[in-house]
Amino acid sequence: MAKRDYYEVLGVSKSADDAEIKKAYRKMALKYHPDKNPDNPEAEKQFKEAAEAYEVLSDANKRARYDQFGHDGMKGGFGGGGGGMNMDDIFSQFGDIFGGAFGGGGGFGGFGGGGGQARRTKGSNLRIKVKVTLEEIAKGTQKKIKVFKLVQAEGVTYSTCSTCNGAGQVRRVTNTILGQMATTSTCPTCHGTGKTVGSKPKDADEHGLKRKEEVVTIDIPKGVEDGMQLRVSGKGNAGPYGGIPGDLLVMIEEEEHETLKRNGQNLHYELYVSFLDAALGSEAQIPLIEGKAKIKIDPGTQSGKILRLKNKGLPSVNSYGTGDLLVSISVWTPQKLTSEERSLLESLRDSDNFVPNPTKKDKGFFQKVKEMFS
Repeated sequence: MAKRDYYEVLGVSKSADDAEIKKAYRKMALKYHPDKNPDNPEAEKQFKEAAEAYEVLSDANKRARYDQFGHDGMKGGFGGGGGGMNMDDIFSQFGDIFGGAFGGGGGFGGFGGGGGQARRTKGSNLRIKVKVTLEEIAKGTQKKIKVFKLVQAEGVTYSTCSTCNGAGQVRRVTNTILGQMATTSTCPTCHGTGKTVGSKPKDADEHGLKRKEEVVTIDIPKGVEDGMQLRVSGKGNAGPYGGIPGDLLVMIEEEEHETLKRNGQNLHYELYVSFLDAALGSEAQIPLIEGKAKIKIDPGTQSGKILRLKNKGLPSVNSYGTGDLLVSISVWTPQKLTSEERSLLESLRDSDNFVPNPTKKDKGFFQKVKEMFS
């Protein structure tokens, strides 16, 4: 089933600013929150759909890609847009959207003060660069990369935080001239997780984590470009106290091809031909990403002419077609001549065919030159 347009989901226009998008999401989240709609699968679906839309539209880079490519621009790990979001991911947004209204973990227990649930802390993201060739970009590829990341140490035990009794928040009551006033804030001991480390091995840090090498498989879609970032959900550092793992952010670094130059989806190749082949016409083989293509050089071809080989370029990352291969003709002038070659060319200097924009074509001269150089 096709996804609904993110702007339609939140009920805003494509020109909506950040404040409008935030307000619309808050309204949707309040309406479809699971605590207000228990055992209602449709409400949960709407709740997740709104969170997915907000996760993309609230980020300038993701929104720009979505505006340009639609849902296809979010595929292949781009942007992090929604597909892998769980309730913990969604509730982690609420600190910025609702302040303390939902407590630490998104439940309504903290509404208006006191209660709340402990939140699961998300681990930090990892960033790496991956080199890819034009051949890999043309087809898409899979890379196995070693990363050093924080993981849950074996043998770690956790205890309920004694400061907040596992709530993740502390409630303070102060006396004022207007009476008692209650406020809630994140627990300073467990930082909102509701847990503290009980016992841990020597190589673990204060959060029960240790650094370990792990091999991560990265699917790189065809058509990616240099500088593009992929997101591999859940492959970053582990979250403290059994929290949500962060993501692995993969920066694409395109390796330079030996003969082909890239410009978006199009490829460029510079073909050098002798002025004899340019004048008399010829054939040439052009390298492709895979194999070769034969092209015809028409008689009288001028330096700078561009020939287009349709659909011999690179595919679009969003499946919007394939680029072309553009062949730029450069006429090569010999730099060293024998005395006989120089004499022959001198005899041709005054021919109308050897001045710009010739009005006559005497193929006899070109045939003589071709025989001399053959």
